[in-house]
This record gives sequence, C-alpha cells and structure tokens, in this order.
Amino acid sequence: MFAEDDLLPLSALQHFLFCDRQAALIHVDGAWADNALTVEGHDLHRTVDAMGQENRSGVMVRRGLSIRSWRLGLSGKADVVEFRPAFREHDGCSVPGHEGRWDVVPIEYKRGKPKAHRADEVQLCAQAMCLEEILGGRVVSGELFYGRTRRRHPVPFDSDLRLLTEESAKALHAMIRSEAVPVRAYAAKCRQCSLLSICLPPRRSGPRSASAYLAAALQDGVGRGLP
Repeated sequence: MFAEDDLLPLSALQHFLFCDRQAALIHVDGAWADNALTVEGHDLHRTVDAMGQENRSGVMVRRGLSIRSWRLGLSGKADVVEFRPAFREHDGCSVPGHEGRWDVVPIEYKRGKPKAHRADEVQLCAQAMCLEEILGGRVVSGELFYGRTRRRHPVPFDSDLRLLTEESAKALHAMIRSEAVPVRAYAAKCRQCSLLSICLPPRRSGPRSASAYLAAALQDGVGRGLP
C-alpha cells in the first residue's frame, strides 16, 4: 500500500509503456514539450470534460471522475465512467447514493487509432482497478474511444492484462524511486514524441552488445504485453 505522497499519475503508466525514457524525462526530470499530437489530445479531453454529467436510459454518465489506488500507487481522472444497471443482483459494484448493483465501464479517449502495443489498455485497466478499490466489486471491461476511427473498442480486463498492469505499475515506481533516466536508441516511434528535441536519442550504428539488445527486447515485449 502506497502513501498519498507516493501516488503517481495514471498517465505516467501510459508514458512508461510507450517509452520508459519518456516517462523518466517527464516524471523524474520534469521535462515537457507539446507538439501537434499532444495539443490535439488535450483538445479532445477538454471537449469530453465540457460535456458534463448526464443520465440517459437508466445509465449514469460521469466525466472527469477522480480515482486512485493505494495498492497500485496511482491516481488521476477517468475521462468517462458509465454506470449501467447490472443484469444480476450479485454482479457489478455498489454506488454510494444509488440503490442496486451497477456495471462500471471506464472509457478512455485517445486522439489516434488502436496501437500494436498495450499501453492504452494498461492505462484503462489501471483505471478499472482504481474503481474496484473505491467501489468494491468487479469491473469486467472498459472501452477505448479513438478519434481517428470514431469508434469505441471494447477491452476485457482479463487476468493477463491485470497482471501486466500490476507489474508495469511496480516497474514504474521502481524507476521513479531510482531517479534514473534510461538510455534508449532512436526508434520509429520517436518521430511522434513531443520530447524528441529534449531526449536526443542516439541513432543505432554498428553492432549492438548482447546486453543492450536484451534490454531493448524486454522493453518492447512489455509494451506488447508479452510474458
């Protein structure tokens, strides 16, 4: 269980799985820079927040909901959480101030499109685990809405994704405690990173050592959710 001062932003988990060096530059060194992609993402989240709360057809929709998990050591806000009446009385979660049981569905908004790595899914799963800790009960699945496709993509919170989320949170905290900024070579994904001019990743040239290859392979494997 983490203390309040040790809680890290939920967004740091997504940064970490995209690139641990990016996460360290932001959350250890305090570096930040915007580009067209980050500005577009901020605008999308502001649009969602401005829509406010609503109830429709028995579904409660809450936006910008503050959540946290003492076990994972994470806190932040969920873009959207839908509370849908549970089909069976023993399913779902209890919601303070409301009778019955509710299926809780976190929905995260992303500006782009579905990705090959699992960073977005892990961030969403971490939100679900925060909600479980706050409300009790089980959050079975969530949804990722991508601005490029304009569609919701369902994400089941199975045991593999939950394990990846827990292990990623542990690794993130370990990196932050170490105050170390990992060194990573330039990769294709660097072109999308707003911190490229700050990070200045070295270009790969010549033979790579076995240890460097293993470190890079491990980072790529975690990002894809491999064991």
